[in-house]
Amino acid sequence: MQRWIKLPDGRIIDANRVAYIGKIETYARIDEDGNDLGTGYAVHIGTDFPRDAQISVTGSKDEVYTVLRALLGTAPASTQGTS
Repeated sequence: MQRWIKLPDGRIIDANRVAYIGKIETYARIDEDGNDLGTGYAVHIGTDFPRDAQISVTGSKDEVYTVLRALLGTAPASTQGTS
């Protein structure tokens, strides 16, 4: 059974194919004019071990943690899709 998870940028992945979840990293976000947008969060998710099968998920703290909760199966049903 496939378990589809929507990423913050709109892409969708099958949670059952995830083989690797990296460490959460933080970075300073700025806009085109150099204004501070706060802290951004990123995590690498791999559907296979070669580097070309890795996805970088970036967004706010809530967005990244929602994706991780959905992957680990602890998210509310509204963020997970089944097919």
